[in-house]
Amino acid sequence: MKKKQNLRDIDNQKHSGEHSHDDGHNHSSPEKASKFRTYLPAIFSFVMLITGIVIDYFDAFPFFEGWVRIIWYVVAYIPVGFPVIIEGWKSIKNGDFFTEFLLMSIATLGAFAIGEYPEGVAVMLFYAVGELFQSAAVKKAKGNIKALLDVRPNEALVYRKSDYVPVDPETVEIGEKIQVRVGEKIPLDGKLLSEKASLNTAAITGESKPGTVTKGEKVFAGSINLDGVIEIETTKEFKDSSIARILDLVQNATARKSKTELFIRKFARIYTPIVVFLAIGLTFLPYLFVDNYVFEDWLYRALIFLVISCPCALVVSIPLGYFGGLGAASRNGILFKGASFLDTMTKVNTVVMDKTGTVTKGVFKIKDVVNNNAFPEAEFMKYLMAMEEQSTHPIAKAILEYKTEGADFEASEVSEVAGKGLKGTVNGKTVLVGNKALMTSNNIQVPAETESIVESIVMVSIDGQFAGYVTIADELKEDAHEAIKQIRKAGISRIIMLSGDKDSITKEVGREMGVDSAMGGLLPEDKLNEVERLKRETGTTVAFIGDGINDAPVLATSDVGMAMGGLGSDVAIETADVIIQTDQPSKIARAIQIGRSTRRIVWQNIGLAFGVKIAVMVLGAFGMATMWEAVFADVGVAFLAILNAIRLQKMNWK
Repeated sequence: MKKKQNLRDIDNQKHSGEHSHDDGHNHSSPEKASKFRTYLPAIFSFVMLITGIVIDYFDAFPFFEGWVRIIWYVVAYIPVGFPVIIEGWKSIKNGDFFTEFLLMSIATLGAFAIGEYPEGVAVMLFYAVGELFQSAAVKKAKGNIKALLDVRPNEALVYRKSDYVPVDPETVEIGEKIQVRVGEKIPLDGKLLSEKASLNTAAITGESKPGTVTKGEKVFAGSINLDGVIEIETTKEFKDSSIARILDLVQNATARKSKTELFIRKFARIYTPIVVFLAIGLTFLPYLFVDNYVFEDWLYRALIFLVISCPCALVVSIPLGYFGGLGAASRNGILFKGASFLDTMTKVNTVVMDKTGTVTKGVFKIKDVVNNNAFPEAEFMKYLMAMEEQSTHPIAKAILEYKTEGADFEASEVSEVAGKGLKGTVNGKTVLVGNKALMTSNNIQVPAETESIVESIVMVSIDGQFAGYVTIADELKEDAHEAIKQIRKAGISRIIMLSGDKDSITKEVGREMGVDSAMGGLLPEDKLNEVERLKRETGTTVAFIGDGINDAPVLATSDVGMAMGGLGSDVAIETADVIIQTDQPSKIARAIQIGRSTRRIVWQNIGLAFGVKIAVMVLGAFGMATMWEAVFADVGVAFLAILNAIRLQKMNWK
C-alpha cells in the first residue's frame, strides 16, 4: 500500500500552521478541510457506484446502457483508480514492475475489458477504502511518537541584558540561565537553580507520578513544571538534550527493520511476479485442457486471483505491528533502537546485570554506626565528619549526610594515607579514619567482629584508641526484588549479577535478590569475557543490563544491551540497544513482554493473511468465488490485520 509517511513529515505538518490546544485536540479548519479532501474521491466513487448499481438493478432508465453506462462507471473509477495507475506507472519507470499498484491496475482494467464495470470500480474503491483505514491506523500507531514530538519545547525564556527574553531553544548556549513558568515545558537539560521544583516527566520517562527536584539536581528537557516559576542553568545544547536524543532514537528506530519485516518485503518482490505469471497461466493454459474453453470466464478467474493475491495485508500490517511495539515500549519508558531488537528480545534466556546503578541506587548511605563507650554516638560522628569534610570520596558524602545537633568539630593538619584513609587532628586529638590497613599500620587493635562485615566499613581511632566504625551500603532500588520476580515469570532461566564492587558485597546482594549467581571485583574486561563465554554456550541469548558508562564494552557485545539511566548517560544512548528511561529494573521484564507480544501479533497477521488468501485464491481458480468476494476478503484481511496490530497500543503488561 502507500509508502509510510516519514516521522519528520509528521513533525513538519505539526509546525505548518495547525492550531493545537493543550488538551491535545486539534480544532483547526485547515485540517478538517484536508481530511475532507482526502475522503472526497472515495465518497464520490462510492456514490457513483451505488447509483449505477441501483439503476442497473431496477432498469429504471432505458438510456443507461452502451456508452452512457461505460462512461458513468469510468467517471466513478477515475478518482480512486487514476492515482493507483499513476503509482504503478512510476514504479515501472523506476524498474519495479511487480507491485501491488500493477496488480490492482491489471485486475480493474481487466474487469472493464470484459464488461464487469461495477466490479472494476468496486475493486479500486475498496482498495482506496483500505488505504484510508491503513492511513488512520498508522496515524493512531504513531500517536506515542507524535506525543513525543508535541513535548518538544518551542521557546525558551533566557536571561539576557537584565531581562528574560523568549528565544528559539536551539540558540541557547551552555551556562545560560532560563526561566520556566507553571505549566510550561523545560526547553533544555540543566541543573535547578531554584530551591525545588515539582516536575511531570511522563513524556520522557513514562512515569505518571510527578517528581520533586531540589536545588543543584539535574532536570531534563520535555519535563513540565507543575508548581511555581523556576530557574535553571543549562548544561547541554538543545541538540544534545534528553528529549532531542529520544526523538532521534524513536524516529531512527522505525528505519531499523526486523528480520521478519525484511523477509516479508523480499518475499513480496518474489511473490508478486509469481502471482502475475500464474494469473496469465490461469487465463490461457485451460485452452489446452478444457473442451468448452471461454476466454472471458478464465480471464475473470485470473482477475479474481490477482485481486486476492495482493500482498497488502502483509506489507502493511507487519511493519505496523513492529511500529506498534516500538510505540507501546516508548509509552512504558523503554526505548528500542530498532524493530530488530524487539525480535531479539523474544529469544533472550539469560539475563546478566550489573549491580551498582542497575539494581541499586548507586548512592551510598550509612547502614550502621558502632561506637565504644568512650564517646557517645553524636560526638563520635562529629569527629568522623570533621575528617570526612576534607575528602571528596563518595563514601565521605554519605557520612556527611548524617544529622547531629550542637556545634560541629573542625579538623586540621589532615593528610591522606594512600589507599588507607585520612590522618588529622580534631579538638587537639589525633584522629585516624579509614580501613583496617590504616588501623593495623598504626598499631590499633580492631575488633574481630569487623572481619565478617561484607559492606564497606570506615574505622575510626581517637588518640590511639579504636573508637568505632560505620558501615556504608548502597541501597537496593524499590522495585529490585519485583524485577527478579517478573524476569522469572517471563520465563528467563538464568539471572547472573556481575559487578566491579567487592565480591563479598556482590554475593550478599545477589543472595538477597535471589539471582542464580553473583560475581564481584570484576574489571570491565572481566565482565566482557564472562558475557562472551556465556554467548558461546549453545542456545544462549544474553541480555546485559548496565549503567551504560563502565559497561559500554559489554553492552555492545551482548545480544541485547540494555542501559539504565538513559537520560543521564551519553554512553548508554550511544552503545545500548534498549534504553530504560526510568532506571527501574522491573522494566527489563516489561521489555521482554512487549517484544513477545509484538512478535505474536506479527505472526498472527502472517497466518491470517496467508490462510485466507490461499483459500480464496483456490476457490477463485476453480470458479467458486466472485470478484466481490475477492475484494471483501482482501480488504477484510488487511483491515483485521491492522486492527490486530493496533491492539499493541492498548495492551497493559503486569
